[in-house]
Amino acid sequence: MPNAGAPAFYTVREAARILRVNPATIYRAIREDAFPAVRVRTRYVVPAAALDRLVAEAATSGGCIDPARMVAERRAAREIVGGAPW
Repeated sequence: MPNAGAPAFYTVREAARILRVNPATIYRAIREDAFPAVRVRTRYVVPAAALDRLVAEAATSGGCIDPARMVAERRAAREIVGGAPW
């Protein structure tokens, strides 16, 4: 269950601000299917759970985190076992 005060999704601009990158970088990665996002008509939103996982993994790994790998792993898990949480 999501935190009552935390958003379930971030705008691309909000996600970019959290990650300290330009929003164009996030949009480019989303279009390349290398960053987790949901398309709602003409807009993209970033699941907060995916961003939280990305931040947590970066904090604990001590190495470089590749969001494209995270997206690919989730896609593969969904195909194999019928779903995986962010």
